[in-house]
Amino acid sequence: MAASIEPLCVHGCRRFVTLSKTFPSFLLRFSRTASHLARHKYDVIVVGGGHAGTEAAAAAARVGAETLLVTQKIHTIGALSCNPSLGGVGKGHLVKEVDALDGLCGRAGDWAGIHFSILNRRKGPAVWGPRAQLDRELYRQFIQSELLSTPRLTVLEGSVEELLLTEPDPEEPGHHRVTGIRLANGSQPVSASSVVLTTGTFLSGSLFMGQTTSPGGRIGDAPSSAGLSHTLRERLGLRVGRLRTGTPPRIVKDSVDFSLASLHAPDKQPTPFSFLNTHTRCKPEEQLPCYLTHTTPGVEKVVRESLHLNCHIQQDTKGPRYCPSIESRVLRFPGRRHQVWLEPEGLTSDLLYPQGLSMTMPPDVQLCLIREIPPLHRAEIHTPGYGVQYDFVCPTQLSPALQVKSTQGLFLAGQINGTTGYEEAAAQGLWAGVNAGRWALSMPPVALSRTESYIGVLIDDLVSRGVTEPYRMFTSRAEFRTSLRPDNADLRLTLKGFEEVGCVSSLRYQEAVRVRDSLQDALAALQSLVLPTSSWKKILGDVGISETKNSILNGMDLLQYNNVSFEMLASAFPERFSPHLEFSQRLEIEAIYRPHCDLQRKEMERIQREESLSLPPDMDYLSLPVSLSQEVREILDRVRPSTVSLSTKELNLVFSQSNQQHQAQQLLW
Repeated sequence: MAASIEPLCVHGCRRFVTLSKTFPSFLLRFSRTASHLARHKYDVIVVGGGHAGTEAAAAAARVGAETLLVTQKIHTIGALSCNPSLGGVGKGHLVKEVDALDGLCGRAGDWAGIHFSILNRRKGPAVWGPRAQLDRELYRQFIQSELLSTPRLTVLEGSVEELLLTEPDPEEPGHHRVTGIRLANGSQPVSASSVVLTTGTFLSGSLFMGQTTSPGGRIGDAPSSAGLSHTLRERLGLRVGRLRTGTPPRIVKDSVDFSLASLHAPDKQPTPFSFLNTHTRCKPEEQLPCYLTHTTPGVEKVVRESLHLNCHIQQDTKGPRYCPSIESRVLRFPGRRHQVWLEPEGLTSDLLYPQGLSMTMPPDVQLCLIREIPPLHRAEIHTPGYGVQYDFVCPTQLSPALQVKSTQGLFLAGQINGTTGYEEAAAQGLWAGVNAGRWALSMPPVALSRTESYIGVLIDDLVSRGVTEPYRMFTSRAEFRTSLRPDNADLRLTLKGFEEVGCVSSLRYQEAVRVRDSLQDALAALQSLVLPTSSWKKILGDVGISETKNSILNGMDLLQYNNVSFEMLASAFPERFSPHLEFSQRLEIEAIYRPHCDLQRKEMERIQREESLSLPPDMDYLSLPVSLSQEVREILDRVRPSTVSLSTKELNLVFSQSNQQHQAQQLLW
């Protein structure tokens, strides 16, 4: 039987155990088929077993809902379809926040990570990007083990043909109400109070390689049913768009000449994603390096000479701006060298992932291209790269709870909302799962403010502004990023997740309370230690305090100096500060940003007030007896914002270069 993860230790350190080699048989014993379902009525049904689907299913179950996860192949649950990595600039913030809300991906990253690094270290800690290269197999095993041991969660292998719909509840907004799903094999319908769609790239997905096109969302997997797309487009009348993405070829490691690439070592001390872990499964000395190389003029030559063989790149469908294919890079930036990272796919894997070489040309041309790169001059391709085009639902049709406004009980998360990336999908999945569970249990929806989390920023951007290209998270999208830091995600979200949302375990909550109380005690101790600058210089030596200053400084003030650390203060005042050494880095970061956070607080409170002012979902904007232009009325009627904050953003976006903005204020205030 597969091993499970042991419970929390006294100090919040999760002990890791080795997964059994009999793990696949564990899956088979615990998988379900439609004919063997113990019940045909669930609170929540989640469609799709990717990052959004797994987080949604686990979150709904944690809230207390009886949940069914439907996926085409159980053994691909938690699969890393593209790059085997997690986190990064902006994305790492999302992972930390998902973990703070008791999600899966942070702990899975700590379990499966084989190369840990903090990106953006040259800048302030608020925009540091925790990142890890992952072992594909270990990550998949962890996610599956967690899901299949989650109470109230059943996993079913199957394909969804269509949604079951009925008349809406007249007491709630919406034109339809979802009541369950029908599977493609014609088996008995499965009923549910709410459904979460996390179809990824499978919604009317098409695979592209050279001039060959076939239906599907991922190579090796069957295409999704056309009935689901038909339901969304025709029966629900949702606005649907088309996006594209791609993945690079996988390269045989032994065919690469690493002497011609630059070695990039991981951090000497890995930084865990999860607030419950003080260390990672992979020991520092066991981590694997990555390698950096660059494209050459020969790469550009191959791209240009093969454009006529590449139907994917010739189409107008929007692809990811921040992770473009090598064809797009060459065409957009001719004559430049482009980075290519050679990244391991696992501790024992014989494959490399060439980040930066996503391509959709014919396989023989792909081989010619990669051999134009010096370390890959004799490289062999194990699996060629390919492109995917898929449908997405315009996310302005969703509420901040990620529920479709026109359909009661229907929630969407992940790439179906126009985003790209594991982390963005996981964050949406968790929040959609939470609200789907609460809907099914007759609890009110919950929302996250953009003033309190990157998840809030992500969802607010999607539902208020929509997307014209795959959406990726960056720290620059968050106005209050000095407050929304990776180090304090637990204090921002874990307490709320337990007390208000109901998705956090009591074990994690108790740990967060311990951390909060300890930090408060440490901050109070720092602020209570007040000395003149002359005394500080005598105690700490030459730490850069100006001799011309004749002022009084407390411990928090001292920590704002680059040359002063909490360890130095603890050494000088052991009885006062030594008990808090566990939180040295967090205290130093808090000291750096506290003055700026205090200045931002008034603006954050203004936005929170706007977010708390709800607008009636059935408001008749077209005949509202106020002085508004017809254009403003049509925008508000189309978007139907749920709060004053959302309507302000939508109108500001439309009238940013217009003198009609004052018309919006007549309605909003």
